Amino acid sequence: MSLSGKTAFITGGGKNIGRCIALNLAAAGANIVLNGATDQTACEATAAEGRALGVKTQVVMGDVGASAEVTAMAGQALAAFGRIDILINNAAIRPSKAFLEMSDEDWHRVIDVDLHSAFYTARAFGGGMVDKGWGRIINITGMNAIHGYKGRAPVSAAKHGLWGLTKSLGKEFGPNGITTNAISPGPIDTSGDAAQTEHIHAMIPRVPLGRLGMPEEIAALTGFLCSDGGGFVNGQMINCNGGAET
Repeated sequence: MSLSGKTAFITGGGKNIGRCIALNLAAAGANIVLNGATDQTACEATAAEGRALGVKTQVVMGDVGASAEVTAMAGQALAAFGRIDILINNAAIRPSKAFLEMSDEDWHRVIDVDLHSAFYTARAFGGGMVDKGWGRIINITGMNAIHGYKGRAPVSAAKHGLWGLTKSLGKEFGPNGITTNAISPGPIDTSGDAAQTEHIHAMIPRVPLGRLGMPEEIAALTGFLCSDGGGFVNGQMINCNGGAET
């Protein structure tokens, strides 16, 4: 798999799944642009690891749930590299709150980060992909795109929406040589707050393989979909979940 000469933009690229995806693409030769909202230290550390693999890297900090900030970050990335060939929409928030206690702000913030961000980024970079006749868009959904979870109504709504966006863009951009796919990770062994960690580990009994997945396994699937070998996969949501019930 070679992505030499390509440039990838990864939201939520500093840690966990985003970091592993970025480094997988860098190992295949792609330059990487890493977005983060708050933890610039993590993004800079991942960027340094990418440079050690021999590619060019850039960090663009900002809120992907805000249209104006995405426009600004896209401008920075395009000014540095001239093109974005691969877009990875990975950034997400997953707060847990009882539905009847949820404010308008609670709801809209999740929808902005988990769904609207993919619209903003695909709009920012899709035109360049169309012009060049090649592109890859990967949306990271998760089991929230399949199940509804107690306390996570906006997350499930957003991830269902992201799956719908994936199918629509697969049809709209496909004739231009651009594939759009979603990856739905199962419970993945990532660092997070105590509540998120407890939620993930509680799902192990539902996984026939009897273990959590690793971020590197999501990254490997992403790398395949971005390669020429994955060029005939389009408009799909691929479960990478150890066989967990879907």
